[in-house]
Amino acid sequence: MSLKDSLLALIIVAIWGFNFIVIAWGVEQMPPLMMGAGRFLFVGVIGCLLVKRPNIPWRWLALYALTLCFGQFALLFCAIAFGMPAGLASLVLQSQALFTIILSVLILHEAIKPAQLVAMVVAGFGLVIIGNSEQATEMTAIGFALTIASAVLWGGGNVINRKINQKGYLAGNNSAGLGLVVWSSWFAFIPFTIASFVFEGQDAILTSLQSFNLVGLGVLLYLSVCASMLGYSLWSYLLAHYPAGQVAPLTLAVPVVGLLCAMVFLDEQVTGGQWLGIFVVMLGLVINMKGEWLAQTLKHKLGSRVKG
Repeated sequence: MSLKDSLLALIIVAIWGFNFIVIAWGVEQMPPLMMGAGRFLFVGVIGCLLVKRPNIPWRWLALYALTLCFGQFALLFCAIAFGMPAGLASLVLQSQALFTIILSVLILHEAIKPAQLVAMVVAGFGLVIIGNSEQATEMTAIGFALTIASAVLWGGGNVINRKINQKGYLAGNNSAGLGLVVWSSWFAFIPFTIASFVFEGQDAILTSLQSFNLVGLGVLLYLSVCASMLGYSLWSYLLAHYPAGQVAPLTLAVPVVGLLCAMVFLDEQVTGGQWLGIFVVMLGLVINMKGEWLAQTLKHKLGSRVKG
């Protein structure tokens, strides 16, 4: 990877890691579901002026939006609003990789590999450690559960994304991935708005709008322009120029940035037990990405020694 592209990768990791701190600031300014509606309204209005609609049927845009956009972020925003520390949320959410595997087996009937099975067991054990550890920064049970549910919906969105790729809707067009994010945002904005009125109420919405300030505006701009459009466009650029196996492991650095930023900006503290759980989860994710390659390498080396 060239120096320029390595710097772009660091920018992506920084944007997505700091994103969790911005979410924590945002839920202090406005109700979480209202914030989600504002985020995807901004993505739709700004993005549709800059990005051409991809050649993807509306039903697939809607399915992608309802899982990965609305489902994932509605649960994540509510999780942080209901007491999930932002730093730990950035780590627990990475369990989406494991739920993607499970849903791919159930829905797409893809075969599960031994390394993936080991990865799920290891990472699942790490999540159990985190959930049962003593806390320096309070983590609520509902916040933890909603974050896990958010990861499940992210996994569902990944499966939908894979189906869209399998049907060839994103083939031969480097900007189609960003177009998918931008144009599906309208299907996320509508249920976010309805859910906000139903669960948060008109009074809470009006009060938040009356007290809306530059901090709230900055939060929505960061979530929409930086985290969604800029982050995803740079990610698509890297995937277009390098193998997915080289690019995908970069996401492992996102929770590292998230945890460090949470310590600095939110004064969140992580206990020894939680650090152990974090290490075990990260180990599971590494096994998921590199386990098969490691097994093949060891098999090749052992075979060479036997022959020698």
